[in-house]
Amino acid sequence: MYNKNDLRNGVVVIRGGGDIGTGVAHRLYRSGFKIIVTEIENPLVIRRTIAFAQAVCDRETVVEGVKAVKALSRKEITILLKERTIPVIVDPDCRIAKDIKADVVVDATLAKKDTGMHRDLAPLTIALGPGFKAGEDVDVVIETKRGHNLGRIILKGCAAPNTGIPEAVEGYTEERVLRAPCYGKVRSLLDIGDQVTKGETVCYVAEEEVKASLGGVVRGLIKNGVKVKKGLKIGDIDPRGIKEYCYTISDKARAVAGGVLEAILSMK
Repeated sequence: MYNKNDLRNGVVVIRGGGDIGTGVAHRLYRSGFKIIVTEIENPLVIRRTIAFAQAVCDRETVVEGVKAVKALSRKEITILLKERTIPVIVDPDCRIAKDIKADVVVDATLAKKDTGMHRDLAPLTIALGPGFKAGEDVDVVIETKRGHNLGRIILKGCAAPNTGIPEAVEGYTEERVLRAPCYGKVRSLLDIGDQVTKGETVCYVAEEEVKASLGGVVRGLIKNGVKVKKGLKIGDIDPRGIKEYCYTISDKARAVAGGVLEAILSMK
């Protein structure tokens, strides 16, 4: 399919610059690959401090020493790649993959359903988590569910199905997630990295309070001023209370990124 020794001279396009996609982008970048991240026009990023998608809103962002910059043209993409900077572009349909003849496309949208990913986008296509079938929709699926198989390469079949229940941290699942109680604009009282106590108001959506169900640190919170719909996840509380975790790539993202790297280097 391709010579893996020549791949370092090509480009890996990653669909989605959230915390998991950023973990993948960061590891591949550090391993010598050229990376392009594609995003939607208004990404609803929760873990903004460790998401390359934030470059869409802020023009540029840095995660663990790696810089990503919003690119507005093909020329800008070329310049940024030469500067060893990650271009982030608004391209929901991932048209850039065909345009530049990308060697690999990784779907890191974690939408849990097929969002237009298909095998002819690149010589090697990889999808993270449920919603895709390896060998049909994409070449490889990477398991994203915590547990024994986290980061495992799947060459035939699907990842574990979505349960709809947030993964446990210190035994807490749904309690640690902040959801919009109604439609409206977010007005934050706290920010990522702030300590929070049980029952404390983290933000408002329209005129309704969003309170913490447990104490800890605000690990993720949607950008202030964004309009959201009822039920949308808009933040999360980490009961471990360690502020540094808010600014570094998670163990889960690193495990998934390791699976992607292994898939790229082993597939032919």
